[in-house]
Amino acid sequence: MPFDYSKLKDAVKTGAALRCRTKLQPAGGEGDKVFPPTYAGAVYAMEYRRVPGRDQPVRCVLMDSVQSQANRFEEALQDAVDDERIKIPVVEVDFGEIPIVEPGSEDAGLYEPIGRVTSLQAPHRVADAILRDSELDGVAFRATTLGKKLSQATLRNATPLLELCPTALIFGIWDSTGPKGGLGVKFQRALVSEIIGIDAELGVKTSSRIDPLAIQLKSGPVYEDKNGDWTLDANQARMDKKKPRLAGKDGKPSEVNHGNIAPSLSETGRDPIGDADRRIYLAGGVTIAYAEQTTVLSFPALRRLRFPPHGSSKTDADSNLVAQTALAALGVCSAALASERGLDLRSRCLLWPTEKPTWELLAQPGESAEQFMISADEAVALLEESIAKAVEAQLPWNTEPLVLKPAQKLVDLVRKSQELAVTSGAEDGGE
Repeated sequence: MPFDYSKLKDAVKTGAALRCRTKLQPAGGEGDKVFPPTYAGAVYAMEYRRVPGRDQPVRCVLMDSVQSQANRFEEALQDAVDDERIKIPVVEVDFGEIPIVEPGSEDAGLYEPIGRVTSLQAPHRVADAILRDSELDGVAFRATTLGKKLSQATLRNATPLLELCPTALIFGIWDSTGPKGGLGVKFQRALVSEIIGIDAELGVKTSSRIDPLAIQLKSGPVYEDKNGDWTLDANQARMDKKKPRLAGKDGKPSEVNHGNIAPSLSETGRDPIGDADRRIYLAGGVTIAYAEQTTVLSFPALRRLRFPPHGSSKTDADSNLVAQTALAALGVCSAALASERGLDLRSRCLLWPTEKPTWELLAQPGESAEQFMISADEAVALLEESIAKAVEAQLPWNTEPLVLKPAQKLVDLVRKSQELAVTSGAEDGGE
């Protein structure tokens, strides 16, 4: 069926949801190993789930979480904004004027460029601390007229977020670190997406390294020197309780990335959902029967939102519906753009749809879902038409980014963190 603005608007008004369920296989083919995200303790998020066509619950593994999918959808939107393919409200913090200096320099600046961070990239969207700790024309963002609007947003008046960060109304937001603390604005996700692997069998990972310099273990010990580098000379080493400090745990050449690493298998741990006595290899990848991406856009969640037109304190049904439809179009567009970019989720985890992504409209209870397909270009056109209707209804829709500058205390904090990273070599990570 053709899926146009009129169809979407009708669906938003009375329908239940749009959903898209797509089966996936590893790009290497059926049975190829893929690597899910790991969590604390190097374990995968595994659970038993009911799967259509199976009598018993099946071992499943999380391949991409709801949070991660939302970030990927926002990343696709950011690319489309950068390519001037779409124009949506975005707030960005520009670090571009901060000078870059050499590590160890006492001059003001950062060791690594940050560039910019936008509300499509910040973890908590427009409520993120990065934006909170930035300034507009020298004034703390949240103390400006625009920033104060965020604190005034409610379900009955979501217009401020439509103006500044409509994606927050799609992917959810909680302004818990703003002026109101735990009472800050909170909106649920209207769009949820997730990828799971079905019939997951845990694997094992090997590691090894052959050093072309053939540096032997007994070439050490290696010490940490006073500049954070390493040395073989104990007299040049940093002292720790009157003893030269060894590099790393034990001063082996491998602690400074030299020497061989003997071939080994990944560590073992307890099966998170199986027999308590069963030992499994940690972070060894999985083989799966198939993976499935499920994306659902909730119309009731959008219908809860009210949008008084710009300058008005009252809402009307028409402006509400026009704004809700624009948000629905934005959600569909984000999913279509993300699908266009592909599903290379992480190293050794490229998934391939074995069927064309097909959307289903759940319009009325008891009725069969209507199916349609929509390309990224078609979704962009649908979004453009939806935005035009919203603007006609006097709803605010910024087409240029609101640019903030980082506060000095934020720059100082980033600088200090980069200093620690340089001296320790540590790297924080996580999904």
